[in-house]
Amino acid sequence: MVLKEKNFSDEGDNKGRLQAPADFDGPVANRRCTDILFALLLLVMWVAMTAVGVHSWTHGNYRVVLYPMDWAGNTCGTNFGERDMTDFPKLVYINILGGVCVKECPKIDDLVDTSSFITYGGVFQGPNATLSNDFVEVGNYTDIEGVRYCTDDKQNGSVDCPTNPDISYFSKGVWQGQGYAYYALDTIEVLGVRCIANPKALEKLDEIILTPDDNPLVDLNSLNEFRSVWNNLYGDIYEARYHIMLFGALAAMLVGFVYAQLLRVQFLLGIMIWGSILGSIGIIIGCGVYAYTIANKWSEADPQEKGNNDIIAAKICAYVLWGIGGTITVITIFLRKQIMLSMACVRAACRALSDMPTMIFFPVIQVIGLAAFMLIWLVYAVHLASTGEITKTQLPTTVDISVRTYVFDDFTKKCGWYLIFCFFWTVAFIAAMGQIVIAMTVSKWYFTRDKSRLGIFTIFASIIEATRYHIGTAAFGSFIIAVVQMIRAMVSRLQKKARELNNKVGEALLCCCQCLLWCFEKFIKFMNKNAYIQTAIFGTPFCRSAREAFSLIVRNAGKVASISYVSTLVLFVGRIFISSLTTGGAYVYMDHYIGGKLYSTAGPCAVIFFMSYYVGGMFLDIFDMSTSTILQCFVADEEMFDGDENYAEGDLRKWLDDFEEEENRIVAGK
Repeated sequence: MVLKEKNFSDEGDNKGRLQAPADFDGPVANRRCTDILFALLLLVMWVAMTAVGVHSWTHGNYRVVLYPMDWAGNTCGTNFGERDMTDFPKLVYINILGGVCVKECPKIDDLVDTSSFITYGGVFQGPNATLSNDFVEVGNYTDIEGVRYCTDDKQNGSVDCPTNPDISYFSKGVWQGQGYAYYALDTIEVLGVRCIANPKALEKLDEIILTPDDNPLVDLNSLNEFRSVWNNLYGDIYEARYHIMLFGALAAMLVGFVYAQLLRVQFLLGIMIWGSILGSIGIIIGCGVYAYTIANKWSEADPQEKGNNDIIAAKICAYVLWGIGGTITVITIFLRKQIMLSMACVRAACRALSDMPTMIFFPVIQVIGLAAFMLIWLVYAVHLASTGEITKTQLPTTVDISVRTYVFDDFTKKCGWYLIFCFFWTVAFIAAMGQIVIAMTVSKWYFTRDKSRLGIFTIFASIIEATRYHIGTAAFGSFIIAVVQMIRAMVSRLQKKARELNNKVGEALLCCCQCLLWCFEKFIKFMNKNAYIQTAIFGTPFCRSAREAFSLIVRNAGKVASISYVSTLVLFVGRIFISSLTTGGAYVYMDHYIGGKLYSTAGPCAVIFFMSYYVGGMFLDIFDMSTSTILQCFVADEEMFDGDENYAEGDLRKWLDDFEEEENRIVAGK
């Protein structure tokens, strides 16, 4: 069927508008490879990454990174270092950076023995020790440079590790947890190679050890506070590891799939969209009311506890929130027609997902591809990290204590930055290919009058076409994102340096740069997504697609803004719903079955929430891309064709007919 181009009453009306290619009957069938140069650059990047990986494999050893290193630079469980620690695969921490290799993690029934110490040189016990001298088997550290032992030579007044718990914490050996000795504590095994202090043992130690003022130490010191938080978290996550995977991955995928299916129900979709819009406005205005109420409460308090500046700031915050809420309300009123169009696009996207149900499983293919790359990349990165040189580092204490850390030469650092860039580019490339595939599939659905011709195999045809013709376009767009992300990573590095130098001006400037780069990255991702849709429909290369997409967005700013607003709200509500439901179910299940084994369910639940937020969001990302594709297809359809020649159906057709009727009425009025 040959379709005629849209006629315009005024010759200048069609300037810059899309023109239908000859014999256009859906996304172009005769395609050619686009942006071949960037496809080759991507291949060269992967080859160079492999070269770096091979170099790292031949010069490094993964065990140096994955296995813990003791204070003397020996790798526990291996023969790397001054001593052979093959028979001592686990590490017990003595201070925040260093520890000793042991055969098995210490297990103490009474949790704590303040008369027994694990030191740089082995085990030291006082006369009141309750443990046997073999409660832990420590590696041989005899005659290693920097080794320190506890002494108890009372005649000469040399007592490095006194057994009196009232003073031992501040002794030369223990030195508030930053010395070369620490109390014998019950431990839990983390990741099979590290012995972390049992949180209950630290609590008991808090009760035993007293300060010079005879006041109990709440957290002993910042070291023990650090240990307590991370010990609890690591221990709980390790104990609940299978439940985390069950709920954070599998359950989140199931809930995300069900939620995506619910979006196909018409009345539920309308409730969700308008509920999201009105709910967001209500929350903003409600927060303003709360801030104003609190400000009045502070002002009327007698005596007044808050200063005038705090009261004024709270009122200003309330006025700002009211202004934002009012602005969104006005925008919603003026864009109500565009919002109705957005709802029509959303419904059309749901119909497309219903007609081609295999689209919903496409993220699984992306996850498999990403997992394969991540496996290879992690092997390269771990081996590269193992090529560093061990150096001595002094602890920032008055006691002369040293530990061993890794330093890297300039070549290794450059290779590390290159691997980071490879990671950014490849991850963005996989996402870009997914967007092109979804856009091609949905655009085929939109520009097909007989929808029965489509089905479960349409997505596979799109995968083949995108891989054959448009790898270069995906590589081009993802390269730009990778460059921006790389610059952001370097700025983050500079921010860390500025904090170390306590340079407040530099921190502020770098923070502003980071904010601007973040905004620019979001803009690039938005433009890339729309450029990929143009490529999917017309088969054009990246630069031309980006130019056409930008022009299309400018000409239809209201429609694009409204659908971005609506889809963002729907996606956000969906992500929160999926993650909240999954986390709530996980909390009930873990509290009932393993609650007694956990210090707190908060840590595992937090991990599950973030995992389900992103895993469940994979399905909603398809929905978002489908909706954006439908909008561009509709706008292109509207610009290229007239009347019955349009491909729009259902709510989109009704919206288009109403718009044309109103347009004709305005023209007739003139």
